Amino acid sequence: MKLAAIDIGSNAARLLISDVITTAQPKPEFVKISLVRVPLRLGFDVFETGTISEDKAERFITTIKAYKHLIDVYEVEHLITAATSAMRDATNAKEILERVKVETGIDIKVITGEDEAKYIYENHFADNLSSQESYLYIDVGGGSTELTFFSDGKLVTQQSFNIGTIRLLKNQVAQEHWSQMRNFIREKLRGHHHITAIGSGGNINKIFSLSKRKEGKALNLEALRNYYKEFSALTVQQRISLYHLREDRADVIVPALLIYINVMNWADADEIFVPKIGLADGLIHLLYDRVKNAEVATSR
Repeated sequence: MKLAAIDIGSNAARLLISDVITTAQPKPEFVKISLVRVPLRLGFDVFETGTISEDKAERFITTIKAYKHLIDVYEVEHLITAATSAMRDATNAKEILERVKVETGIDIKVITGEDEAKYIYENHFADNLSSQESYLYIDVGGGSTELTFFSDGKLVTQQSFNIGTIRLLKNQVAQEHWSQMRNFIREKLRGHHHITAIGSGGNINKIFSLSKRKEGKALNLEALRNYYKEFSALTVQQRISLYHLREDRADVIVPALLIYINVMNWADADEIFVPKIGLADGLIHLLYDRVKNAEVATSR
């Protein structure tokens, strides 16, 4: 079964196409066929002016048209979509999404921050971890950060905060926002045993790649602090040259590190696993569950 997810973030739009293979095993296997990322950077408009410019709107529509062609070529059977922080805040989002639907037939759904946190958790990565431990998912995007906490195999709490890499670059994050996040973490995680972080998002994936650690190994908090100090001392152009980063990664990687470091500090988490998952992965899992449930309901 071929499934696709379109994730419209504040920094980039992603199309993930996966093949779901069912075997004798109780759980299906999700095989990534294609992952396409286009740095639309919608948040640079929205978090400064409140709207998406006509130029960015045209690029957005063109991107979705390209994704539609890929979806057709791969013969995708089911599609799920989600737009996050930038689209939530854009005053002209409804108008642009209507244009997308008319020109491509694709209906882009704008989801809440709480839904975003929930869908990221849908990838079931936690199923592979110890049910005797406490884990904090940290997903850092351009417009928001989603936190999902579970302990002893049970979901405890989820919350979305308007603290993101592009908002930080645009000086749109006040001390009050940081205080709200810190107080939430300290209140909701109080009394739980040793907490390990799980990081998702393109920036933490890039840091993990630069660290050259083996898959499945954790990064420690000290390593993140060292990268933050190192990158902060460089210009964006120097980061591009020295670390071969894309420009749309080189500018946001420092504020991303700041968010991960702060969250881990407040949660007393000294390690972070980076399984290279994100909202698109969670959406694929969610879509599969919906399709299977629909099939079961139909067969009754």
